[in-house]
This record gives sequence, C-alpha cells and structure tokens, in this order.
Amino acid sequence: MRVLTKAALLAGAATVWGGPAAAADQSLEMRLAMIADQVTVTGERTDYASEHTATATKTDTPLVDIPQAISLITRDLIDDQMMRSMADVVQYVPGVQMGQGEGHRDAPTLRGNASTADFYVDGVRDDVQYYRDLYNAERIEILKGPNAMIFGRGGAGGVINRVTKTAGFEPVQALTLQGGSYGFARGALDIGTAFSETAAGRLNAFYENSDSYRDFTGIERFGVNPTLRFAPTDATTIDVAYEFVSDDRTVDRGVPSENGLPYSGDRRAFFGNPDQSFSTVDVHAGDFAVTHKLSDDLTLRNHLRIANYDKYYQNMHANSVVALNGDVALQAYFSGTKRQNFFNQTDLIWKAQTGAIAHTFLIGGEFGLQDTDNTRSFNNNSAGIVNIANPTTYAPPVFLGLQNDNHVDLTTASAYIQDQIDVASWLQLIGGVRFDHFNLEFSDHLTPTNLQRTDNVWSPRGGVILKPMENASVYVSYSKSFLPQSGDQFSSLSASTAALEPESFENIETGVKWDLRPGLSLTAAVYRLDREHTRALDPLTNQTVLTGAQRSKGLEISLAGSITDRWEVLAGYTLQDAEITSNTTAAVAGIDIPLVPKHAFAIWNAYRVTDHLRGSVGVIHQTDQFASISNHVTLPGYTRVDAAIYYTLNERFEAQLNVENLFDEHYFPTAHNDFNITPGSPRAFRVSLTGRI
Repeated sequence: MRVLTKAALLAGAATVWGGPAAAADQSLEMRLAMIADQVTVTGERTDYASEHTATATKTDTPLVDIPQAISLITRDLIDDQMMRSMADVVQYVPGVQMGQGEGHRDAPTLRGNASTADFYVDGVRDDVQYYRDLYNAERIEILKGPNAMIFGRGGAGGVINRVTKTAGFEPVQALTLQGGSYGFARGALDIGTAFSETAAGRLNAFYENSDSYRDFTGIERFGVNPTLRFAPTDATTIDVAYEFVSDDRTVDRGVPSENGLPYSGDRRAFFGNPDQSFSTVDVHAGDFAVTHKLSDDLTLRNHLRIANYDKYYQNMHANSVVALNGDVALQAYFSGTKRQNFFNQTDLIWKAQTGAIAHTFLIGGEFGLQDTDNTRSFNNNSAGIVNIANPTTYAPPVFLGLQNDNHVDLTTASAYIQDQIDVASWLQLIGGVRFDHFNLEFSDHLTPTNLQRTDNVWSPRGGVILKPMENASVYVSYSKSFLPQSGDQFSSLSASTAALEPESFENIETGVKWDLRPGLSLTAAVYRLDREHTRALDPLTNQTVLTGAQRSKGLEISLAGSITDRWEVLAGYTLQDAEITSNTTAAVAGIDIPLVPKHAFAIWNAYRVTDHLRGSVGVIHQTDQFASISNHVTLPGYTRVDAAIYYTLNERFEAQLNVENLFDEHYFPTAHNDFNITPGSPRAFRVSLTGRI
C-alpha cells in the first residue's frame, strides 16, 4: 500500500491553494488537517493470496471450490523475496522439492515424483530442460497430484504453471535495478500503455550478469517479452505475445559425498573444469490467444503456442565419493536438444441450468506436434582425477563419441469434457475425462533404427465438495495420469520399451479449504499417490518388463494471505513418505525416494511497521533426505532464516534489502546423485531499487 503522509498532504495542498504564505496560515492549516484525517491515498497493496484460478479446471473457479491442493505464488511474494528461479518459488510450497538438475535445468520432485517436463506457460506445455526466469510472471501456480485430465501426459505428482504478465489498459511503468553479494547484478523493465480504447501493449525485459558463491561459476541471461491486447468488441479479446530468452551459465554440479554425507570441506569448491562446464539455451516462443463470448453463458477460447528451443550443455564433474586419500574421479560428456513445439488448445465453456442444478460444462481439445533432435556423448568415466586439496582443474577433458543421435516426431490429439455441478449451496460435484492419442516416431541415426509407439489413454478425474459454509469446503477427489515408456523427454526408445504399457499414476486425496477472512486461506490435504508400470529387468528372460511401483503418501498444510491489514504470511508444512513398493532395475522394495524429507516447514512473514516501512522474516526447516535412490548418502536436515526490509519513499520510488541465510547456516538443500550435491548459499545480501513514472 502506498500512503501519502499527512505532512505531505498538508504541504501539497497548501502550495496548491495559496503558495508558501498560505501554508503558514494557522486557520488554513487546521482546515487542511481536518481534510487529511478523512483522506487516504493508497496504491498497490501487498498480497500473498489469490482467490481464483482458471488453470486447474480451465474455468475461472474459486480455489475453495476446487477439490485439489493448489499453491499460488503471487507477484508480490516474488518481489518481496527477490525470487529469480523456480527453486526459489518452491521453497515455501508444501510437497515440492527442487532437485539440482545437473546444474542446467529445473528438476522438481512433486509428491515424490521427479520430472523435468511438467512445466506450463499460461496452461500450455513448456517442457524442454532449462532454468526458467520469473521476470514476466504474474504468478506461479503449483497444482498437486496427477493432472492429465487438464494437461495430458505426465503431471504425475503435479504441474507448475507460469501465468505471464499481459498487456492491459492501465499504464505500467517500472524499472528495477538489483545488486548484491557474490557479484549479483540484474535489471528489469516493465512498461505498458493503451494505444487506443481497443488496443494496448506491454513490454517486460530483463538482463542479469552475476557471479556466485561457488568458485568459478556465473550466469549471463536476458529476456524480452512484448505483448499486445486487442478488444475490438466487448465480447472479444485477442492477446498476442512473443518471448525470447537466452541463458548462458556455468554448469555447477556441486560437491561429492564423503562417508555417507556431503563433502565437509569448502562449500565454494568447484570439482572439475569450470571452463569446460557450461550450458547455453535460446528460447523463442509466440502465443496467439482469442476469447469470444458467444453469449452470457457461452464462451469460446483458443490458444496457439509455437516455440523453438535450442539447448546445449557439457560438463566435467565429480563422479565418485571422496576417497581416503582425498581423490575424486571425474566424468565428462555433452548433450544437445533442439525442439520445436506446436500446440493448439480450443475450449468451449457453457454455463447451463437443469432445474435447480447449475452446470459449468467444459468441452475442448488439444492438438500438438513436437519435433526433437537429441544428441549425447558416451560418458567418459576416466576424464581425470582431482584431490580435495585442489579440486579445480583446467586440463582439457576428452569427450567421447555419440551415444545418442536421434530424431523424435511426436503427435498428440486430445479431447476432453468436464462438468462442474452445483447441486445445492452445500454440495458440488466435478467430473471429467480426457482421451489422448499419443503417437511417437523414433529414428536412431546411429544404428540406424526406426521405432514407433502409439498410446490411446483415458484420464479421468472426479471430486465431491461439501460446503458447510460459503467460505469453507471439505472435499475428496480421484485423478489419474499416464506417461509413455519413452520418458518425459522422449529421448530414448528401444524395441522393448516400445511394446510396454505407459506408466500410470493414481491419486486419492481428501482435504479442507477455509477462507478464514477475506484474503486469508487455510488449506490441508491428505493424499495417497500410487505409481505403477515402472520398468525392471526380468532375471529369467533378461527382458524389460513392467514390475516396478512406488507409493507416496502425506499431509500438506498451508496458510496464505493477510492475518491483519498490516501482516502478510505464507506458511506451509509437509509430512510425507515416499518409497519403492515393488522392485525395479534401479532399486528394491522398501527404498526411500530421494529428495523427500519426512518433515518440511516454512513460513514467511511480512509486517508493515509504518506507511513507508515494512519488514519480513522467513524460516525454512526440513529434516534429513536421501541424495539418490541408493539411499547411501544423506543430506542432513537444516534450518535457514531469511530477512528483508522494504522502504517506500513515495509513489515513485521503493527500495528493499534482502538477507538470505541470515545466520550463515552450512547446509545442503538438494542433489542430483551421491556425487553431485549442492551446498546452500552462505549469508548473502541483495538490494533492489524500483522506480515508477
């Protein structure tokens, strides 16, 4: 909230009404004071809660009426915490851990299921492996549990959707400059205006060039996202957008393990060759969305997204535990992906009445084409040896020949129908089903071999919502999802896997949602998620068969919004257990799923001390977790404290100071395997200045 102080109002009014002489007039000052007591000039108010989403059901629905656990990270929270990545986003989200991603990609584990492909932009798939920036995000939505009825394949433990900033008819003019510890430097621009009564534009852009608390690592990235909105009639809206993002960074695989724990030495140490460990990504994406109200009860919507991704990375990194003499073996390889995505979604939303029962029907379809070229070299497991006394080397690695060189053509065609039924004021039902035709053509250029697999899969979802009060609900739901045996990136296919049924994911969930007051929501969910048809090798036939399974179960509780007019909070607690329940080639039954701490708790508080000054304190705590499916290396539990101060000078200028890891905790939040473990950042300071015109 931006508030003009009484003194400023007095001085401004005095100048307008009579100049400096009038300001000194006692009677005038008394009259102005009376006016000031009655006038409050406000601007944007900090908000950590959102009451609606159009993503979970493809219809604009209150969160309290959706039988599914959903976490929303608002733009205000992104700015308050100075978030820059998806790893920052999920720190306060129950049931989600961000993996290391080998130092070059987002890799969340949602309810015990790891993925690199369950990402969306405004509800459309964004599935290539890279780090996503938040410069143009209006909010981030994390939907828990299988979501195939809305999103199609994948989405086993949940999906992450970025809702982007779009052009509007209200002016936007903001420039933000940021800097801080370890060479952090970043700038962002957000400007928008109305060109006429029917056309508006907006431009979001950023540039970052930063070092890191880790030795010899850094990042240079930038993005630009112009958008246009046309409203030729009251019933029609057209949105056009283009985005280009470039990301160049050091691939940082962290530190190895030592005696079943992360390496206990210098957390800055780079194991390997930083000059030969890098990633480059270029993303071009265009969106064309049209919404047209055919009548008050009938809306037609179409969204076309065309995207081109060009990704390459290589690295020379630790590939063993620390030996007794301090030696660590190194591995080297490279990989590249070029992908073109074409997705078109068409939805018809119809609100109807059958007697006293209200319906919101969704009838839609999606058509998608994905054209992908994958390359990857053989792993060179003899790339070198370093010692903890000098873990960084600049000896050139030897990269071996290609292990994979393939081309993948993927065609998907889907149709879905859903009905949200208001049976009574206290009872709602939701039911839907989706049919996916999935055709994959795989060409291996090395063999050469041509393979094909086709899957026709039904994905149902259903839920019952009981509402004892208008602002509270109790629900139970069931959902199912699938993933073809070619994996979430479709980078490999064999004669054996081409003949296997897709993996399946079934989620049973019950929960409570309660809007304690306007802008404050409490939610709790208990779930059981079963994953089946994972692959294992039959010891008798030596053939790959479907025998593996895993189960995740847990409790998630979250609180988001305004405790009072001055106090905003986001809090979450997770109790979860995820384990292998049937043998696979990778693990035996009873093994715990990695990156799933049994207990995790996080709370972020922001309190407005005065009209100009706010302060925040955040605490993140989690218990031990395993680094990999081997269960040989444990990442110890930790508690991290963050803090921030915000100062609003006036309507045009704001400043903030964020301190990450206030008490300089030595901790290890994530890993990729037993040899690649990410140390947490030491204490770090960041400053942000925002100017508005």
